[in-house]
Amino acid sequence: MDWTFVITAFVTMFVVIDPPGLAPLFVALTQGLPAQARRAIALRACITATCVLAVFALFGEAVLNFVGISMPAFRVAGGILLFLTALDMLFERRTKRREDRAETDDHHDPSVFPLGIPLIAGPGAIASIILLAGQRPGLEGLTIAFAVTLAVILLALLLFLASSLLERLLGRTGINVVTRLLGMLLAALSVQFVLDGLRDFGFAP
Repeated sequence: MDWTFVITAFVTMFVVIDPPGLAPLFVALTQGLPAQARRAIALRACITATCVLAVFALFGEAVLNFVGISMPAFRVAGGILLFLTALDMLFERRTKRREDRAETDDHHDPSVFPLGIPLIAGPGAIASIILLAGQRPGLEGLTIAFAVTLAVILLALLLFLASSLLERLLGRTGINVVTRLLGMLLAALSVQFVLDGLRDFGFAP
């Protein structure tokens, strides 16, 4: 097993999904609900996100091929998208946008929307899992990409269940620091995706 790829895949999905950053939003979306209802919402949200990302991991490259988009082109586009996400994280625009989505949702059950989609399985996560599965064609690459994604979603579930405690421990400042550090990591990873795509085109060594 290529442990370098496993670590890269885990870091990519962890940074994009950002479980620590989602925990305070989960608290806001489920404020005033009993513990049992919060657990049910957390579980449904994570199951929804897992199903969505599994579909894109399995069929994302086939869809790209059907519409005539090569994997190198998608790597470059995905890298640019992830870089924009990293900028949002560094300048707090991502958190504000997520909070706006949460505030504009009038539905009493936020598990599918906005928690499952697009807060967990958002455009960045979808692009990332397609890119990761495409980096290692075949069953091994697909298995690793999905396994690390599932691990990150399970971590998000644990943080949802302990979100009140986490929010008290880290505080607003602590969460902002973690978000910015993850943004720096994501910026570097997104540049690597772009360089990989350019190399596949023959534009970079």
